[in-house]
Amino acid sequence: MFKHKHPYAPFIPESATKLIVGTLPPPRFSVGEFKPGDVNFSYGSIDGQLWPILNTIFDLNLKFETTEEAILQRKHFLNSRHIGICDIVESAEREKIDASDLGMQNIVLRDLLKYIKAHPKVHTLLFTGGNSKNGPEYFFRRYLKTYKLALKVECDEVPRIHSFEFNGRHIKTVSLTAPSGAANRAVGGMTQYKHIKQTNSKFNTFDFRVMQYRQFF
Repeated sequence: MFKHKHPYAPFIPESATKLIVGTLPPPRFSVGEFKPGDVNFSYGSIDGQLWPILNTIFDLNLKFETTEEAILQRKHFLNSRHIGICDIVESAEREKIDASDLGMQNIVLRDLLKYIKAHPKVHTLLFTGGNSKNGPEYFFRRYLKTYKLALKVECDEVPRIHSFEFNGRHIKTVSLTAPSGAANRAVGGMTQYKHIKQTNSKFNTFDFRVMQYRQFF
C-alpha cells in the first residue's frame, strides 16, 4: 500500500479572498520524482491544465519547468490576485500508484474551516472538480457534516455554485470542471460545449475551461 501524502502545505496569502481547493497532486510529487515540464508546486503536473488555463486567461508567460523561477512566478501571481491554494486531502493510501481520485483509501482530510477562520477575507472556494466520489466538493460536503453544516444551492448548472454560513461569514463555493484530461469526456457531453462546438469546430475542451474559469478568477 502506497502512502500518498500531500507534499505541499497550503499557500494562502494574508490578503486571500479565494481558495483553490483540490485533492492531491500525482503520487510522484510526494516522492520528488518529476517529469520534464513539471513544476515543484501545487498543480504543477505537466499533465494538468490549471496553470495553462490561468496562463492563457492572464497572459502570464509562465515557465513550465522544474525550477525555482517557475515556482516564484506562480506564487507572485497568487499573491497579486489574492488567491490561495488549500487542497482538502492531507493524505491517502493507494493500492495502485496513480493519480485517480477514486483510488484513494483511508483518506485524511485537512481542517479547511481552520484556514478559512484564519483568513477573514476569504469569501469563495474554487473546487477543481465536482461532487463525484472522492472529488473536492464531495469531500468538503462530508467534512462540513462533522460541523453540522451543509451547502445550500445557489446555481445548479455547471459550474455548480453553493454557499454556507460560517463564523458570521457567507462563503460561496464554485465547482469548476476538473482541469484534468480525465474530465474531457464529461466536457464533451455538456450541452453548452456541444452548442459552441457546432458553431466553432476549432473550439476544444481546453477552450471551454478557459471560458468557464475566466468568470471566477
